[in-house]
Amino acid sequence: MTTDALTLITTVDELRYYLKEAMKLEHATIPPYITALYSLKPGTNLEAFHIIRQVAVEEMLHLTLVANVFNAVGGDIQGTLTAPDFVPKYPTFLPTGETDFQVSLSPFSPKTVETFRKIERSQPMAEGMPLVKARNREEDYQQYLLSVQGYKDPYTFYSIGLFYAEIIRGLNYLYKQMGDALFCGDPSKQITPEYYYNGGGDIIPVTDLRSAIRALRVIQEQGEGSRVATIYDAERELGHEFRFEQLELGQYYVVDREDPEKSDKPHHPTGEKFEVGWDQVYPIKENASLSDYPEGSEVYEAAVNFRNAYSEFLRTLETAFNGKPDELIPAVGGMFRLKELVNQLVRNPIPGLHGIHAAPIFPEPPAL
Repeated sequence: MTTDALTLITTVDELRYYLKEAMKLEHATIPPYITALYSLKPGTNLEAFHIIRQVAVEEMLHLTLVANVFNAVGGDIQGTLTAPDFVPKYPTFLPTGETDFQVSLSPFSPKTVETFRKIERSQPMAEGMPLVKARNREEDYQQYLLSVQGYKDPYTFYSIGLFYAEIIRGLNYLYKQMGDALFCGDPSKQITPEYYYNGGGDIIPVTDLRSAIRALRVIQEQGEGSRVATIYDAERELGHEFRFEQLELGQYYVVDREDPEKSDKPHHPTGEKFEVGWDQVYPIKENASLSDYPEGSEVYEAAVNFRNAYSEFLRTLETAFNGKPDELIPAVGGMFRLKELVNQLVRNPIPGLHGIHAAPIFPEPPAL
């Protein structure tokens, strides 16, 4: 098999596999974003706070949109978000398989923002196979990488946008073979707009090919692989990559929603400048694990409480996606109410580690 133009997804099972990986991908960005968000000292870096928080909300939107597509094609979501390997062990490669960088749970810093830009980097939606041969695939991270079916060598997708382009290609291919029978899922499992009003875009119930593609396009255009060389998405909002670039440059982009031609060009913002307080951050431990905290200490207990609360957050999301959509609103709000638990960590040094503060602990997969 070569990397010439062809469709990777030729069966419904393959489509469901890639959509499950998409849910893992969308979630895998949330712990890094909220860890950096929680590391900001109160009352400082308001620009960074609002940018990171809004992107995290939009990742929740993306996760919900993928779940709608998955349910629409008859996927069984039970056990997906609560699976032992749903949350990766950080630092990690993203599930789509980008292997030129890893993602860590880190405090807000120039390096962290640079990683966030890599997560959201865009790539033109070129024709042909959107794959590159993976490199640096360390053995310990194999289980967290997307496996491109049909390939003996480790090929992967360069960007999230190209990954979604392949899912859209697969949807079109299968629809030509099956027609409306492809969308055999239970309509009652669709998340509709009244169950998600936390900002970040609109929820799209998926019932047919058009709505499925529209839902996936929202994800592409909101930051992860824009199809055009502009700074904004289809809703005339600034793409994720460029929102983070504002923090690197200390300057806002100008987005003219009425006349896109008057908007700034990529990498050349002309808007208001602002100061970034890189030192106004709690010195939390990078990629912390529960074993870093002395058992019986206050930070150990706080870390256990946060981990359990986050596991409950994922269980509630899964319930919402599995036919009880009214659970979604409290779940999304709960993601940020976790900050009360986080404050018990980030504001306190780890006993025995001079000057290093505790950090939130997320559920970890079983050891390999």
